[in-house]
Amino acid sequence: MKTAKLSFFTASFLLAAAVQAAPGYKNVITEAELQAAQQAWGEALISISQAYQQGGRDQATSRAREVLDAAYGYNLGPVLFKPTLASGEQTFRTSYDGALAYFVGGNSAFADDSGFALKGWQGYQFRNAAVHINGDLALTMGHVMLTNAAGEVTTVDKTWGFKKDDQGALRIVLHHSSLPFSAN
Repeated sequence: MKTAKLSFFTASFLLAAAVQAAPGYKNVITEAELQAAQQAWGEALISISQAYQQGGRDQATSRAREVLDAAYGYNLGPVLFKPTLASGEQTFRTSYDGALAYFVGGNSAFADDSGFALKGWQGYQFRNAAVHINGDLALTMGHVMLTNAAGEVTTVDKTWGFKKDDQGALRIVLHHSSLPFSAN
């Protein structure tokens, strides 16, 4: 009898989950949308670097705010943001201000941040090792290659989570970045 209740509960749960998920399937993320969002992120990072070169930190901050507002899902809840060069108590940035400080620095609450986006980035490429799409949520994991003005390439390990919002825009809700492991 206990098994029958469990089976009934399991079936009820699965049916409820399917009914709740049904509206979201109208917003299924496509591979093309996902790749466009990843490319747009790289172009946005370069645009913050260019804004800094043209108009200093104030202009870069203005551009970074535009990028955060357009690309990240702070309107959906906390964004799980682990920047490449963050450490200690400020490793994880779930707030808008924490992400902004990482990109452009200048925030005394995040005094160790010098501005990752201010490093003169000129080029961007990404290579996904794997992509997982489940309706209106997609996860990617792979490498991002950033090129600076001297032509030097920095490769970072990157995991992103994208959620399609009610207007059909992809929003970054997970951004995890780290330098590749080195045994040396």
